Amino acid sequence: MTAGGSAGYTRETPARGSVAGRALRLAEGMTTIDAAKRIATAVALTVAGTVALAPPAAASPRLALPPPSGPYAVGRDVLHLVDRDRRDPWVPENPRELMVSMFYPAAGPGRPARYLSTTEARLLIAERGATGLVEPEVVGGTRTAARESARPRPGRYPLVVLSPGFALHRHTLTHLAEELAGRGYVVAALDHAYESAGTAFPGGRVLTCAACLTDDEAKVVAGRAQDVTFLLDRLTDARPAWRHAGLIDRTRIGMAGHSIGGNAAAAAMAADRRVRAGVNMDGSFFQPVPAAGLDRRPFLMLGMPRHRPGDFDTTWDRDWPKLDGWKRWLTVTGTGHFDFSDVPVLAEQAGLPDPDFPLPGDRAARIVRDYVGAFFDLHLRGMPRPLLDGPTTANPEVLFHQPV
Repeated sequence: MTAGGSAGYTRETPARGSVAGRALRLAEGMTTIDAAKRIATAVALTVAGTVALAPPAAASPRLALPPPSGPYAVGRDVLHLVDRDRRDPWVPENPRELMVSMFYPAAGPGRPARYLSTTEARLLIAERGATGLVEPEVVGGTRTAARESARPRPGRYPLVVLSPGFALHRHTLTHLAEELAGRGYVVAALDHAYESAGTAFPGGRVLTCAACLTDDEAKVVAGRAQDVTFLLDRLTDARPAWRHAGLIDRTRIGMAGHSIGGNAAAAAMAADRRVRAGVNMDGSFFQPVPAAGLDRRPFLMLGMPRHRPGDFDTTWDRDWPKLDGWKRWLTVTGTGHFDFSDVPVLAEQAGLPDPDFPLPGDRAARIVRDYVGAFFDLHLRGMPRPLLDGPTTANPEVLFHQPV
């Protein structure tokens, strides 16, 4: 299979048990082998925007995420959390661990936050047999807006939890995390242990994807819902894990996720009433929404065109009637599965847009940021957002669906 727009570079189909192979199977219903290969290719050569190379003689691209549109600067802290009351579902001899990036409105300076560590990038590249084709330093050097350990802006802000796609890092949702923080949210982006291609943990450990061999997607979702409850406990208890936990308004908590992380948002809402609003970005409901609904809490489904009613993913049709509160079902023309992450923005900067998904990467990112941001503005901050009322001429790509 030839890479779109890159003459002479051929990618291999991933092994089923590899990270890319598991992502292929978990790509929320892709039914043709070509579509599945596209997804596997994206995971194999992109984590948080890792991109396929231009011809070898070309200079390494300088990658950068779009800056936040809100009024605030963005700070970032990184937390390592250990749930000693729970065994890890994939490596039971270990307690469950999380890496968490905390984004927040900032008032002071700080050093630029690293996008992805070189170790994490190198491990993914090696796993795909692409050593020498993509430089880890290019990936890790992606420019972000966040500043490490910056002084927070005083105030109380809603909290939004973000969960990435299967085999992907929390870093793949950075442009959305920074956008929300710049608009006045605290954001907790999660890495669930053993569920990414390779995540750096303290002590020099890099935990790889032990979960990638599972056929039990519902187990992944259930474990992530438990992770969210543990995270909320640690952020809001009497001795919180985060030094700036006083910024969090405990009465205004939401969650969004990409791919299987989107299903985890619904599962977390079902399990924990503290999560007041949820967004599923292009993820199948491997774990169904409960028959009793979500206690009238709001939920947004935002996906690629093949997530329209009656198409390949029947779980959206099945679970739509169970959503018993405010709800919207939106699809975005010209997008693919990874367009709800950082991937397309950075791929285009490398000169390799995917012709099969023609919506420009920066446009896809703008739509995700606008609609997800509007959803949380409405439901966590009580701010009217007409953008969510129906189609607009400014966003012709966004289709509203109302299945009977």
